[in-house]
Amino acid sequence: MINLPVLVLNQNYEPLNICRVRRAIVLLYRGKAEMLENGSGFIQSVSYVFPVPSVIRLAYWIKRPRPQPKLTRLEVFHRDRYTCQYCGKETRQLTLDHVIPRHQGGEHNWENVVSACVPCNRRKAGRTPEQARMRLLRSPSPPRGNTLFYLPYHYLQTQNEWQKYLPNNTLTPLPPLS
Repeated sequence: MINLPVLVLNQNYEPLNICRVRRAIVLLYRGKAEMLENGSGFIQSVSYVFPVPSVIRLAYWIKRPRPQPKLTRLEVFHRDRYTCQYCGKETRQLTLDHVIPRHQGGEHNWENVVSACVPCNRRKAGRTPEQARMRLLRSPSPPRGNTLFYLPYHYLQTQNEWQKYLPNNTLTPLPPLS
């Protein structure tokens, strides 16, 4: 029970990160946070009984820069919502495609990498979309600076009491495995 996840909110209710119950109880005990949602049950020490928190809010403001997501396969798939950017098929069987192929001078950056299903990636091969007579559904761009982009997705789906503290755009479900 001491290792359950706890959502940590900034003073303005913006989600910061996830910690464990043990860390959350220390923050509560020292007066550095307040409990907003009670989890399941209690933890007893020799002289105290602590409710298990599920959501806590810090008593002070944490100023931090907006994180820039790294360019990885999963981040590109998440940005493109697990959709092929050429045919629009939603699937988990995706590949990365360089819009302008690297051998033609294309770079490996957010503006040149998209998700593509295997048939579309084979059809495009080492050509540009114009050369392959294919059209992109959306122009690739860096993802928005969303702090919840880094919260593990399985927590967002399983922790029901967190839902009212999270922006709606983070709860888009992934397409089923196919």
